Amino acid sequence: MSELDGIGDHLLVVFDGRCGLCNRSVRWLLRRDRRDRLRFAASESPKVAGLLARHGFSATGQGLDPGTILVVCDPGGPAERMLGRSGAVLALLGELPRPWPAVGVALGWIPRPVRDLGYRLIARWRYRIWGRLNSCPVPTAEERARFL
Repeated sequence: MSELDGIGDHLLVVFDGRCGLCNRSVRWLLRRDRRDRLRFAASESPKVAGLLARHGFSATGQGLDPGTILVVCDPGGPAERMLGRSGAVLALLGELPRPWPAVGVALGWIPRPVRDLGYRLIARWRYRIWGRLNSCPVPTAEERARFL
C-alpha cells in the first residue's frame, strides 16, 4: 500500500515544514479550503520521499530547493505531475473559493519568469523575515486527516 493511497483527486501540497512563512501559508490554505480539495505534507516527511525521488528531488535537501513549494496533481496516479514556485501558487488559488481563483487568473497574466523571480526573492528572505522552526508544528485533531 502506497503512502499516497487515499488522496484521490485532491492536490498534494509539499511544503518546508520548518519555514515560518510556509507554515503560515498552510494555515491560511486550511482556513480557505472549504471544498476540502487540498492535502498537505512537509517535504521532510518520509511519506513523500518516494514521490520527490520520482520527480528528481531529494527530501534530504540535495536537489529539493527548500525555497520551493510543490503541488502534486493526481498523486500516485497515471497523470501525476508536479508544479513548483508560482505555478504551484496559481494552482492552489484556483482551488479556493472566490475571489482567489480570479486573483490566480490575474497573476497568471504576469509572465512566468517575472512571477518566479518574485517567488524566488520572497523565498530567499523568508527565514530572515518569518523565522525557521525547530520542528514541524503538530496539526490540530481536525486538521490531521488533511496531512500525510
